[in-house]
Amino acid sequence: MPPASPIVTIRAAHTTDLPAITAIYAHHVLHGCASFEIEAPSVEEMTQRMETLRARDFPYLVAEQDGSVIGYAYAGPYHPRIAYRDTVEDSIYLAPDAAGRGIGTTLLGALIAECVARGFRQMMALVGDSANLPSIRLHERHGFRTVGTLQSVGYKFGRWLDVVLLQCELGSGDRTPPNRP
Repeated sequence: MPPASPIVTIRAAHTTDLPAITAIYAHHVLHGCASFEIEAPSVEEMTQRMETLRARDFPYLVAEQDGSVIGYAYAGPYHPRIAYRDTVEDSIYLAPDAAGRGIGTTLLGALIAECVARGFRQMMALVGDSANLPSIRLHERHGFRTVGTLQSVGYKFGRWLDVVLLQCELGSGDRTPPNRP
């Protein structure tokens, strides 16, 4: 019988998690195409981003294993105009050694549940690089459907990159009027 894998805990992020969150994101900025940023932001910048989202009651979660943050996910506004207030955009990043172990699935499931509990009705995923099949498949496993592809809208690492747009209905979706303030 194979040894049991260590337990992963999903919880609300704390400011003390920001060095680990920043390191995870920096890896993706510097080595991947999921983020279209070119320079990795500082801990101070990441702190400001987190505080801005949490001040508006958007969920910000971490996956923790053996006392270490190995992934994080958050929801933020899809667009700033008021009519979009019931639609969120998700972001999810894992430490390189955490990929392929089901942690992203657990983290995204928890994020969706938090957004439903807050009364959001739609979640959008904007997946950088149409070749990022693990992220696309992760979202599809949670009920997202591809609604479009923006072709060649980003340029990174010497090549043009697409953005795949996926959408998932949350709660009662568009079958009832919104009830969030």
